[in-house]
Amino acid sequence: MAVLCEKEISSNKPFVVVENTQKALGQLAKYYKKKFKIKTVSVTGSVGKTTTKDMLFSVMNTQYHTLKTEGNFNNELGLPLTIFKINSSHEAAVLEMGMSAFGEISYLSDIAKPDVAIITNIGMSHIENLGSQEGIFKAKTEICENFNQDNLLIVNADDKYLKKALEFKGFNVIGYGIETECDYMARDIENLGLGGTKFTTSIYNRDYRIHIKVPGVHNVYNALAAIICGVWYNISPNRIVDGIENFSLTAMRMSIEKVGSYTLINDCYNSSPDSVKAALKVLKTQNTRKVAILGDILEMGDYAKDAHYKLGKEVVDNNIDLLITAGENAKYIADGARDSGIKEAISFDDTNALVENIKKLIKENDSILIKASRGMHFEDVVNEIK
Repeated sequence: MAVLCEKEISSNKPFVVVENTQKALGQLAKYYKKKFKIKTVSVTGSVGKTTTKDMLFSVMNTQYHTLKTEGNFNNELGLPLTIFKINSSHEAAVLEMGMSAFGEISYLSDIAKPDVAIITNIGMSHIENLGSQEGIFKAKTEICENFNQDNLLIVNADDKYLKKALEFKGFNVIGYGIETECDYMARDIENLGLGGTKFTTSIYNRDYRIHIKVPGVHNVYNALAAIICGVWYNISPNRIVDGIENFSLTAMRMSIEKVGSYTLINDCYNSSPDSVKAALKVLKTQNTRKVAILGDILEMGDYAKDAHYKLGKEVVDNNIDLLITAGENAKYIADGARDSGIKEAISFDDTNALVENIKKLIKENDSILIKASRGMHFEDVVNEIK
């Protein structure tokens, strides 16, 4: 074992001095990855990449010994550290790629050299750095800039930006969707509330009824992406279906917990406008008093006030009984909800103030959604309720 460092250190342990430790780590990971001929899928997108990664891992692992990105190890440091976990027993790797600026996905893809790439959607995440959704689209599609006829890009055909990717040339592109006519479509969708979603799709030209056992109709998109990848790698339809129906979510991703008489929908792993909308739709399915506890969505820049305010109408449209917010920008969610007619909305300056008061605001049998960007530490709210 040796230490990578940017200057000499006083130590009796071996160390290697490099100009830039982050770049050196990436170069080592790129070299290490080349030692293994394994099936490699990379997943990126504004929303849904972690759940898609989890589903895809479950599908791939039914036939191939597969490694996946754990937690949020999806950036310039996390991806190389994930790659170093590959060993001779692995036959496949599912690697999540996050980014906040131009060039980052390109950098990660050059290290990982994926055979297949999935882009889930183009939302508002990191728009502060990328300027517009067109900029986000450009940054996300860096994932396929070195693709050739042996590679596959899988995209959400219902996304108005990713629809353009269906016209990309020089490599294979397959689209999936619910509304747009494309290669893989879901139909007869049945929303089971907290019991998940059922849908029908065609796999190897035969229809299959599939049950996603986590809540949220939006997960149908993630499942379709995993199905396409399974077919690309010649996994049998029964194994594909089994993988989707038995996958495990990353912690704090739409986790449903019963705590006393409360039903907690713990989705505080991260947040974006689109994921908040999806989570509110899940909360709407409950027949009890519905409480939405929402915090700041970070890295929104000049779009922050408007994006948060618009979510207030979504709160009202989903028949939420009580809105509780924490954070400077989340106050605008409450403003938007009040202007749209909500009966009760309460705001706190920060997470600590929310934690101190939460037990006074919730009631027995409440269904409670807890969601904010990771930096808001809303797991403290969950723990306080518990």
